[in-house]
Amino acid sequence: MRITALFLLAATMLVPAPVAATQGGDASAEMVLGWINQYRLRPEPHRVPQAIRAAGRANAFKDPESAGVYVGFLAGVLNANPTRAETIIEKILPLPPDQQWLVVRAIAWSGLPRWKGMLDGFKMHMPSRATMINMYLSGRLATLDQLDVTVDDPSFLERIFSRDDEEKKPKPGKLTPTTDVLDAYWGFYFATGAFEPVARLVSVLPWSSDNNDVERLTLGGMAKYTLATNAARNPELLKMLKWTARYQDKKTSKILDEIVIAAETSDSARIRKEAIAAIEELKRKGPGYKRKIAGWGQIGQGALSLGCIGAAVAGAVALGLPCVIGGAVSSAALNAWAAQD
Repeated sequence: MRITALFLLAATMLVPAPVAATQGGDASAEMVLGWINQYRLRPEPHRVPQAIRAAGRANAFKDPESAGVYVGFLAGVLNANPTRAETIIEKILPLPPDQQWLVVRAIAWSGLPRWKGMLDGFKMHMPSRATMINMYLSGRLATLDQLDVTVDDPSFLERIFSRDDEEKKPKPGKLTPTTDVLDAYWGFYFATGAFEPVARLVSVLPWSSDNNDVERLTLGGMAKYTLATNAARNPELLKMLKWTARYQDKKTSKILDEIVIAAETSDSARIRKEAIAAIEELKRKGPGYKRKIAGWGQIGQGALSLGCIGAAVAGAVALGLPCVIGGAVSSAALNAWAAQD
């Protein structure tokens, strides 16, 4: 498997991206990610516009599914600097039309009390994103605090006669967990060091044992693995996980205990392997509810495809693809796997 440029990340984490850009040439996307990873330890909001523009010139925003960490990071910076938020955006703009979506989403996801007024005020500077802006202002697009991890529990007959490939429609005004959303929570955490984005990631953990839906299983597994990986390197994050475990339901507390042990023993690889094994089992055997009734001869087992998410994560992680920023999920694995097809 071709190894991507992410292997450069460990080295470039030592070089602040905006500084590198002023010393000759633009910073690479990997250098910006390294700077983002260290930002909460030494916040420099005045350098954020330079870093975002450098990432844009490095084509880091061309695929929204792989740019979640940048969206979350900028949203977190705005949230932590409410009096400077408009100035930060003014210094980021102008951006090419195909990159402006990131600014729109970051403002909407910032959690600022006046984010709607701020977004409306910048509409004239981003006319190509007027539809997107209006959808956020009207509530048709969800914000980062509207994550919905509830799972409808269909009846036995509904399960039998539903199609496995039936499109899952997001609920109005709710944010459905996806790879870029998980990345966005990590970006918000890297910008602020706050507990709230961590709490959102924790809320996805019960999905890591879902044996009926490959997408939920994969997203839950990624949340579990990345929390363990980052907690192993971040004592403050580890403290957060220990603290919140005491206030979760029994199922989530058990998963958090596994994460804490993995972090303290530097054994996050075990969580990764278990997640991959669970995905492969679901791929091979199909949903758990079908396995329970397969012996009755009422339903053919059929072939359940992992889909792009499951295959990408299982394959790329198994082959050793490094995680973005030492553990922030998914999207890098997805894109790298897709590139090999």
